[in-house]
Amino acid sequence: MDNQITIQALKYGNLLHYEWRTTLLEKTETHIVVLGEYGRQLHHYTKQKVFTIENWTIEFFSFDSWYTVSADVVDGVLNEFYCNINQPAVMKGTTVSFVDLDLDYVKRKGVWQVVDEDEFAAHTIKFGYPVELVHQAEQALAALKEKVANKEFPFDGYLDKFITCIPS
Repeated sequence: MDNQITIQALKYGNLLHYEWRTTLLEKTETHIVVLGEYGRQLHHYTKQKVFTIENWTIEFFSFDSWYTVSADVVDGVLNEFYCNINQPAVMKGTTVSFVDLDLDYVKRKGVWQVVDEDEFAAHTIKFGYPVELVHQAEQALAALKEKVANKEFPFDGYLDKFITCIPS
């Protein structure tokens, strides 16, 4: 099995937003976990730029939940999290894609907060999000906050076991 996985973030309407390459660590019926390598290139099509990502990440993509998780690994610890609210991820071959719905829940310097609510409001109009989709995104954000607060999967320490996959 090829363990290189391309991750594609799409905007509503399946417009390619950005993509990067990762290494598959685990695949189940409901999710995959991948490793984002230090120094990888993130191709940002919306901004027409390529960014070099200067940290390792353990990333979680669910096939049945409306969020993703990217956890920065610093000094052997998951210390910052970036969670997208999105339609469930889809895997075709060695590509995993998801439709990013703009709302994000992030942990920076030990504090969780919602970001990009303004982008969500603007894109609701720009991309014509159906009312049901807006409602689903808002519900997904509320459910994600609850998962984090209650330390439920995958925020229960589950992702920590993958830290050992990072080359020393």
